[in-house]
Amino acid sequence: MYSFKQHSFMKTETEALLFGVFMEKEAAFQLLDEAFSGELQELYDSRDLTYEAGSVVKLHTFGKIASKRIYFVGLGKREDVTKDSLRKAFGKAFKQLAKDHIQEASLAVDSLINLPLDDAVAFEAVGEAHALAPFVLKTYHTNKKSKPDIQLTELTLVSEAADRESNILKGISLGFALGEGANIARRLVHTPGNLLTATDLAEFAQGIADKHGFEIDILDKEEMVALGMGALLAVNQGSDEPPKLIVMRYQGKDTWDNPVALVGKGITFDTGGYSLKPKDGIVGMKMDMGGAAAVIGAMDTIGTVKPKVNVMAVIPATDNMISGNAFKPDDVIVSMSGKTIEIRNTDAEGRLVLADAITYAKTKGASKIIDVATLTGGVVVALGKDVTGAMTNNQEWYETVQKAADETGELIWQLPYFDHYKKQVQSSDIADLNNSPGRPAHAIMAGAFVGDFADKTPWVHLDIAGTAMKDTEHNLGPKGPTGVMTRTLAKVIINQNNR
Repeated sequence: MYSFKQHSFMKTETEALLFGVFMEKEAAFQLLDEAFSGELQELYDSRDLTYEAGSVVKLHTFGKIASKRIYFVGLGKREDVTKDSLRKAFGKAFKQLAKDHIQEASLAVDSLINLPLDDAVAFEAVGEAHALAPFVLKTYHTNKKSKPDIQLTELTLVSEAADRESNILKGISLGFALGEGANIARRLVHTPGNLLTATDLAEFAQGIADKHGFEIDILDKEEMVALGMGALLAVNQGSDEPPKLIVMRYQGKDTWDNPVALVGKGITFDTGGYSLKPKDGIVGMKMDMGGAAAVIGAMDTIGTVKPKVNVMAVIPATDNMISGNAFKPDDVIVSMSGKTIEIRNTDAEGRLVLADAITYAKTKGASKIIDVATLTGGVVVALGKDVTGAMTNNQEWYETVQKAADETGELIWQLPYFDHYKKQVQSSDIADLNNSPGRPAHAIMAGAFVGDFADKTPWVHLDIAGTAMKDTEHNLGPKGPTGVMTRTLAKVIINQNNR
């Protein structure tokens, strides 16, 4: 897909040449302008060609250079360029290439010089944009043909400086792997609940494991009963679909020790149970396995990049349904940890399945834990739809996650985790914990409940209820599932490799 060519971009024969434009016009632009007899400067002066960040202007070359078309990608002031601004600007460019059905293109590397980023970082952003931006969601229309996710299948990086090749190819390949992992998560979240049961999700995870040579265990209901997973089993009680606990292991070290556990909530559809969601709130609940999707997508990236880190993915998968067997408010259940839980809200089910999954990860030697879940509407009230809520019992581990999120442009914000919050989830008169202390600090209460099971193991909780979906199309993808936190999880692991 990617190749590097030591060559002049002026002489590169290609369907489309991507060219970065800054406020400061340097040698590459001047060279191009000379070939157009100063006409580019005229377009620039009239603002028909602009350096405004995120702008994309297409120009046919009429044989003045070897490329058939140039796509000028506005990047703003050179000194203000960030990884995220580069990612979003090229995202818009790759979207335009897809609309124009361009299958082969070149990028004028020499138009991207003197950036406040090194080549590996800058081109990682380009690779992410290439994977993420043109992504197309499958539909089930009978009269429409599905479009390919990414139409651009060949991109040549052209530069006269041969010494840039290694960092550029390393960066862009990593970026594409990160983006493809997020696309896997997007596809999973988009799939209707009747087509993605816990069994289907386990089969998909099996395919990822087979692709990369991971070890995988898929625990069924009988095995969960033997392990005492009363919290996960309680959520599944009302369903005709059997639950699954999906466990993937990637061994990046010579020995299997101290794995990082990535735990993803896998509620394939959430009715709310007897604490039934309203008619408007229940639509879209196929997305309640967004945490599981992020973990599976991250594992795909990890399998591609192969960092020297041991990783365990743990996904508790079930739907949350209503029947004569369903669990009820006032029930008391026994979790795998042995702690008893009073059920006050059957729609607070995500924290229950995470409790048993985290306990399982700890019994298997997890040295650090990150859980990801579409957990609460409260986090949307607190932070809106663009910021993921986070909690932790270990600031150093949180800062590691924050760094990865900063690198991927996925916004997270740390919520408080004070002792009085912990005491509120331990406030039941009849059991060790209650699963829903009330509406105040709802997102924090959910995280505090999960944190009770992490206990002293370094843990970060990521609530993606607001960020798992986008209401409109954006520079890095379509309306709908975002695959949020997939890239952040993968970057946490990859960055561990570099420590």
